[in-house]
Amino acid sequence: MNNFLRRRAFPLILLWFILLAVVFTWPLILHSVNEVAGEIGDNIYFVWMVGWLKKALFELRTNPLDVSFLNYPEGWNMARTEMAPAQLLLALPFALIGGEIFGYNMALLLSFVLSGLIMTYWVRHLTGSTLAGLLSGTIFACLPYRQAHLLIGHFNLSGTQWLPLFFWGWFDLLKIRPEGVQQNRSLRSKAALLAALGLGLTALTSQYYFFMLVLVAAAQALFVLIFHERNWLRQKETWSSFGLFLLFSLPLVVLAELPFLTLAGSGGMPDRDWGSARMYSAGLTDFLLPGTTHFALGDWVGANFNREIWNEATLYVGIISLGLMIYGLLRRDRTDRRIWQLILCGSLVGLVLAMGTDLHWNAAPVELTLPGFLQERLGRETVPIVLPGLLLFKYFPFYAKLRAMMRFGIFPLLLVACGAGFGLKALLKRVRPSRHGWVIFLCFGLVLLDFLPKPISNFSEVKPRPVDLWLAEQPGDGSVMRIPFELNDDQAGTYYTLYNGKPFIGGFFNAFPPPQYSRISGLMDAFPSAETLAQAEALGVEYILIETDAVRERIEDGAIPWSDPDELFTACEDAGLVYTATFDDIIVYRLMPMHGNENKNEN
Repeated sequence: MNNFLRRRAFPLILLWFILLAVVFTWPLILHSVNEVAGEIGDNIYFVWMVGWLKKALFELRTNPLDVSFLNYPEGWNMARTEMAPAQLLLALPFALIGGEIFGYNMALLLSFVLSGLIMTYWVRHLTGSTLAGLLSGTIFACLPYRQAHLLIGHFNLSGTQWLPLFFWGWFDLLKIRPEGVQQNRSLRSKAALLAALGLGLTALTSQYYFFMLVLVAAAQALFVLIFHERNWLRQKETWSSFGLFLLFSLPLVVLAELPFLTLAGSGGMPDRDWGSARMYSAGLTDFLLPGTTHFALGDWVGANFNREIWNEATLYVGIISLGLMIYGLLRRDRTDRRIWQLILCGSLVGLVLAMGTDLHWNAAPVELTLPGFLQERLGRETVPIVLPGLLLFKYFPFYAKLRAMMRFGIFPLLLVACGAGFGLKALLKRVRPSRHGWVIFLCFGLVLLDFLPKPISNFSEVKPRPVDLWLAEQPGDGSVMRIPFELNDDQAGTYYTLYNGKPFIGGFFNAFPPPQYSRISGLMDAFPSAETLAQAEALGVEYILIETDAVRERIEDGAIPWSDPDELFTACEDAGLVYTATFDDIIVYRLMPMHGNENKNEN
């Protein structure tokens, strides 16, 4: 069977991963033109990105990084959040055919397929077995991690396909012994190119993955250098090999990182506080619990364990894949020793860093009770069990800009999948050839059952609102402001600009709001005071969209000083705003130039 697969490998493997992509995201393929999986959230922002890229390149012929109509009139640079250009380029051809939603969904499915394909060929390269590679590719493609980030709309984090491409080259670079480098020039050149492509494309997909990948890969290189190849640094060929890697990777990495480094240098990417980073520290339970999307166990896991941040904490490694990896480790060949060292080193580093700044269990920090004399001295009863991530958070450049340390978990997941391929190869060696079919069927079947999710039950239609179609028909370039003001920092509001064509004082700024928005956000909570209207006028605001349902929620929370929306509408009219139209729950007022004086004179 292995020879049959090797002779006809690519079409069969491609078909296999297309089938898995459809089954594990079912029924996404049926909704791919007009809807996204899950609730509206980050997904609509990435849909906007796909649509904006298409519009900027093919209609406006402008630089898509410079978004002058968001955060208007100051403007906004897309480097303030994750851009995922490599993912966007996957989506672009499909967006040209069927629109931005279709492009977004097809890129997600394509990432699923590419992740499985590249993982398969990397592990086949390591093991010499197509079946081993196919099992590793199946595990990696079907991880619950991928299902969780797809449902929550993390377009960038779904782009895991370039990680095995990097490790393909990186493992080969670290496997070449100093005395053998000169005799393996073609091997080291190919390895350097593969690692560079993987690193550069990862940087163009996710800043999280790029930063984390550099740390994990550096730890692997340091391990080899300290424990095995101390004379590497004295070898000219070593410098030549890694020099090639740096040379090949530099163009893509610079292209990906320059906007972020420029922004960070100007103070536009502040560090996060320890409390917010601590929330996103993984616990061991996160790696051992099946995903809440699992067809059989998901509801039980959700009911009995803390899964409040399930979308980040879904790091299930898989009991079958972990068992196969352990079996492969116990039955390893001597020739595979270096590979296993790299697998274990990378897995351990990724696991420890995913656990964040301090030890957690079931989504809660584990704290030690202090002796009485220390409680008095320190003014606290307990202390956390700190992990190496805390030192990195405090002292390593850029580390404190990360929000979700849990995302380091993708690296142990990937490397366990790699080790599982070795486990299948070792298992087939121990079993009579006449039983290989049963072993293969059992391993693949159990892996799929271990990961199989429930069909996606919730889809959200993404389309412009009636008010956006109306705004598109209005003359002039007056900007739009939403009330309550917090809605201006919203994914959906950014998406609607594709259709209304009006400047927007907001955008999806997430953790790094630009200076103008930071300056006005607190002030605008007092809308419609004279000061807020003067500020809105200075920003070129013409259309004020008061979203009644959101206003009611804010009133119920006690966040705004009105007893009901009608009182707010009366205050708007008293302040000189002109009622213009109503669209469902959205009331449109216009802010006319010199609004205060003109309206007072009319009255």
